[in-house]
Amino acid sequence: MIRRVAGPRGELALSCTCNATRRKLSWPSIPLAIKASSISLTLHTHEEDKEEKLAAMAAGNYLKSTTLLPLLVFHLLCFSVSVNGRPATFLQDFRITWSDSHIRPIDGGAAVQLVLDQNSGCGFASKRQYLYGIFSLKIKLIPGDSAGTVTAFYMNSDTDAIRDELDFEFLGNRSGQPYTVQTNVYAHGKGDREQRVNLWFDPAADFHTYTITWTKQRIFFSIDDVPIRVFKNNEARGLPYPKMQPMGIYSTLWEADDWATRGGLEKIDWSKAPFYAYYKDFNIEGCPVPGPAACINNPGNLWEGPLYNQLSPIQARKYRWVRLNHMIYDYCTDKSRYPVTPPECLDGI
Repeated sequence: MIRRVAGPRGELALSCTCNATRRKLSWPSIPLAIKASSISLTLHTHEEDKEEKLAAMAAGNYLKSTTLLPLLVFHLLCFSVSVNGRPATFLQDFRITWSDSHIRPIDGGAAVQLVLDQNSGCGFASKRQYLYGIFSLKIKLIPGDSAGTVTAFYMNSDTDAIRDELDFEFLGNRSGQPYTVQTNVYAHGKGDREQRVNLWFDPAADFHTYTITWTKQRIFFSIDDVPIRVFKNNEARGLPYPKMQPMGIYSTLWEADDWATRGGLEKIDWSKAPFYAYYKDFNIEGCPVPGPAACINNPGNLWEGPLYNQLSPIQARKYRWVRLNHMIYDYCTDKSRYPVTPPECLDGI
């Protein structure tokens, strides 16, 4: 089965793995470069170094095409380890955890609408848990006056006091104000690692892709392939890191006007209800638990390769741009909460 995933380096990759649960994405008509000498292939974007590509092609290591030929060639390379795969869908891969009357599948489960009104919010979760991988959703957030609402996409080990958790929380706004996304990381029950970024686009005008990439070395939070947060494994320094507990994929829509918008100063306007958020393209690429034990330690897993464990120069520039121009809160620099800088912040996560 062919896999194609956008990662924190801003590149797209094709790879074969027989143990991991996969999801399939649509294929745009853009130029490809396939490295025939390797079973792990890279699809280059226009941001790639053109000289490097030309040099590789001149050396005879690359076959150029547009769409169909690379897929056929790669299928031939991968046939011996191919497994059955399909796109993740809401009906087959997720379950409603809260208020089924407020969650409405669309297009046969390819998409879903979440509803918040004065009676209830709602939530859903994946039917399976995963240990490491790449997890993404496309979300279209609440338009207009959404103050006091929170739309969340997160992963959670569901283990209470020692839980691991990776959060995207989208904090509603008054009309005309930017949407804020808050990220947080819990490791072995320790959280309070909030960072907040004002989005540089209108997330209610169209769908955007939000991705959590969880590897043994790092965790990346990305929006449309732009990294907004990197959390490093600092176990060598005695700091906890999520690695032992599998996590499920969750989403919720609820009212939190005691803190969500301007620290609770802006309250929810129920006259604007009901509020709607939309989800589609539920993409899962990870090791299911329970599942094949070999999957977790398989060095061939896409997310264990260098593509997903460091930022390319292009992605590093985008990451710095976000932090310099759009970050509005970082627990690392909050001296009122942390007079002594948290040790993980010293590495510039």
